[in-house]
Amino acid sequence: MFPVNCYVLSDDTNEAVIIDAGCYYEEEKQILKKYIETNNLVVKRLLCTHLHLDHIFGNAFIKSTFGLEAEANQLDEFWLEQAPKQSRMFGLDLKETPPPIKKHIDDGDNITFGNTTLEAIHVPGHSPGSLAYYSQANKCVFSGDVLFQGSIGRADLAGGNFDELREAICSRLFVLPDDTVVYPGHGVQTTIKAEKNDNPFFR
Repeated sequence: MFPVNCYVLSDDTNEAVIIDAGCYYEEEKQILKKYIETNNLVVKRLLCTHLHLDHIFGNAFIKSTFGLEAEANQLDEFWLEQAPKQSRMFGLDLKETPPPIKKHIDDGDNITFGNTTLEAIHVPGHSPGSLAYYSQANKCVFSGDVLFQGSIGRADLAGGNFDELREAICSRLFVLPDDTVVYPGHGVQTTIKAEKNDNPFFR
């Protein structure tokens, strides 16, 4: 339906964060829960790259199961109010109302867990509050729906802007080291170098 990449990041302390709990079906929720329990992880935070419906399906489940409330950029909060309407448009039954945001994340904020630090990078254009999460130490960035292998996010939804998206990718993500691995919200991983060289939206 909406194949979304949900990421669980952990380090040798067993502390972890979840990025984009897009689990809609019960089977998906239980796979995520089992992975966390099997690896004895202590999940500290639930991070959202943005608040489009497909990336927040599992937020209520994460709250009820692990006691965590979602964190995102304030500019995307209006999407929570639109979630029931959005779900009806796609013929979906939104069984649980997405809970409100607990904490706002702004550009340049550092998110820490265990021995790991992520830097929040504001990359608007796909949605007003789109964030990427960058780990300098691990040479990777979680780009949400901003940057994909050979493509970029759509900009035709409320608050989207194609020119803003393209400029933000160039000024906020393409300045990262070339060997930075990009983990997108959908599809397979890529690198900053590959997208700078080969992505047709930047030729």
